[in-house]
Amino acid sequence: MATHFARLALAHVTREYPNKLDHVLLGAEDVQSPSILHPVFFGSFDWHSCVHGYWLLATIRRLHPDLEISARISAQFDAQFTESRMATEVAYAAHSARGGFERPYGWAWLLMLAAELRRHDDDAGRRWAAVLAPLAECFVQRFLAFLPRATYPVRVGTHYNTAFALRLLFEYTDGDTGEATVAELGALARGTARRWYLSDHDCQAWEPGGDDFLSSALMEAECMRWVLSPDAFHDWFAEFLPRLAQGQPGTLFTPAEVSDRSDGKIAHLDGLNLSRAWCWQALATTMAPGDQRRGRALEAADRHLQASLPWVAGDYAGEHWLATFALLAMMAG
Repeated sequence: MATHFARLALAHVTREYPNKLDHVLLGAEDVQSPSILHPVFFGSFDWHSCVHGYWLLATIRRLHPDLEISARISAQFDAQFTESRMATEVAYAAHSARGGFERPYGWAWLLMLAAELRRHDDDAGRRWAAVLAPLAECFVQRFLAFLPRATYPVRVGTHYNTAFALRLLFEYTDGDTGEATVAELGALARGTARRWYLSDHDCQAWEPGGDDFLSSALMEAECMRWVLSPDAFHDWFAEFLPRLAQGQPGTLFTPAEVSDRSDGKIAHLDGLNLSRAWCWQALATTMAPGDQRRGRALEAADRHLQASLPWVAGDYAGEHWLATFALLAMMAG
């Protein structure tokens, strides 16, 4: 499965077209191809999918270094993760007129990739982490500026979901970097999550929407699992979804139906099933073995995973990104 996922990612991280740019034109000189604008992250249909495609590759390389395909992964990183290429990415992302570029989904995935590369205990991994560091710092600064101004959370099931962004962000800030700005961001993010979500209770889980790939309800719970102590989370979660033992809200236990996997928006629903599987497995770790909710959570995780795991490849609408969410689900718990 790891080799299968890696082959999918290697096939799309340098596939330039089709391409959906998140690009503000500031002048005629900005009419450029994706590979000129983003010499590192130009593939995978869009910038953020390319970033988390590299996260998938880096994760597989670390977990399975002896796989034959890991050598191809290393060669891909060596080719793309160069200081000159990354400098162009930094200049683009840091431009004062592009403060909304990839906010917050792409920001969070870039930091998730940086966190993964820091786990690689070899010279190559450390080299790639160092090359990525200036871009990571750019998005650290973006988050530091944005979170105090974000009065309200965004609860949609797509890229703008703020609970998902914070959950990935914690992978980066919880690492022992010794950097003051990283520690500052971690404290700010936790305070922001509390401000946004701590008083939430009796969630109705009115989902899914027609193009969701994240569960607004479960993603918020998974975010707060990282924010609160185990005892505090136990109490909060019991108030947030008080009828889980009875299998309610029922929508959270029912995989989404995907009617057309060639439609990029409808194909999001496979991602919803995979991200729900991830959340259910992670949340189950907070429940005692005899807790009725634990059994329901694990059953729901398996049901959602089986509904969409067979569809990570087949149509590029999903193939350019779904394996990432499948990997998250398979690593959880």
